[in-house]
Amino acid sequence: MSYVLHPEAAREHEQQVAYYQERQRGLGQRYHLAFRRAVAAACATPTRFRIVREPQIRKVGLKGFPFDVVYREVGGDVQVLAVAHHRRRPEYWIGRL
Repeated sequence: MSYVLHPEAAREHEQQVAYYQERQRGLGQRYHLAFRRAVAAACATPTRFRIVREPQIRKVGLKGFPFDVVYREVGGDVQVLAVAHHRRRPEYWIGRL
């Protein structure tokens, strides 16, 4: 299964890569790898992760970082709606549904 990023989710991801890279050399790459692994897990078994909001909105955490990939399955693809921080602005991404 493949994935598509909502334009705002892509922007969030790029901002976090830049932020972590500025903090420490190589940290942005580690964040990106954690993101890729989370998305790969969602694509491999999209129903594995718990539903956080209907209709069928799920999330998977980024190992080592305080972020979740919020996604849903649409037409055989995983649609990434947000790269959301664990404690900032809960459910701000609802308008992207």
